[in-house]
Amino acid sequence: MNTRDDGMRIETVSPAGMRLVESASEEFPRALRDVAGMPPALYVRGALRDADALAVAVVGARLATPYGVEMAERLAGDLARRGVTIVSGLARGIDTAAHRGALRAGGRTIAVLGCGVDVAYPRENARLAAEIAERGALVSEFPPGTPPLAPNFPRRNRVIAGLALGVVVVEAAARSGSSITAGWAADLGREVMAVPGRATSEMSRGCHALIKDGATLVESWEDVAGQLPLPWRDRLGGPAPAASGPGAGDADGHRDKDGALDGGAGEHGDDIARLLRAIGEDPVSIEEIIEGSGVASGRAAALLLTLELEGRVRQLAGKRFVRFSRG
Repeated sequence: MNTRDDGMRIETVSPAGMRLVESASEEFPRALRDVAGMPPALYVRGALRDADALAVAVVGARLATPYGVEMAERLAGDLARRGVTIVSGLARGIDTAAHRGALRAGGRTIAVLGCGVDVAYPRENARLAAEIAERGALVSEFPPGTPPLAPNFPRRNRVIAGLALGVVVVEAAARSGSSITAGWAADLGREVMAVPGRATSEMSRGCHALIKDGATLVESWEDVAGQLPLPWRDRLGGPAPAASGPGAGDADGHRDKDGALDGGAGEHGDDIARLLRAIGEDPVSIEEIIEGSGVASGRAAALLLTLELEGRVRQLAGKRFVRFSRG
């Protein structure tokens, strides 16, 4: 933990693997090289690849609804299975869902940060950031140790738009950072797309405004693919197998017909069943889940992480959880 002169406390992680990639390097993204105003160098944790040129950004609200989280993860996963690198900003809500969707599909994802690549922000995404660094890349134009200051994020959003062939906005308020990212995409000649939502939802107003202004309405990965330039569209591959690792199989090996955790037998399965009964379609806090399930706090937290990696529940802002329905 470091403390700046202004009193802001920031949590940093080990700088192992962190390096500065300058625009003259072959690793520097080609999409940024000839764009005026882009940073001349990026700090990177992980690896940038030539294949990342086939990239789509999926961004949206931090205070996402369960619908938005489900759509972001599904779109990102479906695109990642076909060789598309998913770009987002590692923020809570939609960004987090997009990164997770890509990783669970066995694909690549790039997180563009508004702080140093060694700064854990938001803190609850430290583990996700580490996984992205292993199977994609964390990038930032800001030096190590830079805290997540508000003026950094519009610059971060421009890099997100620059790295992608198109930007998909999944839930956004009328005025939001996601709308700024979409504006940068339009200025840079990238495709702008948006997922529609409920007409009465505040989190749908930004997307609906974009659609009214000419953004492509997106309901599935096919809609996104249809907006990519033809040479890139032709590079889309078929579905790849989902990633192995956490969530691929529980300690007892019990899965339902979709490969999901079915609760198994014994105390492990009983506790999972109780947790799932305590979580519904409306967000509930971890304290409410513990009280409703009777599962001890430490064990509940561990099993909730397993269920989250499994795709059975989703964590929203404020450590609130909802059930996730497949479909």
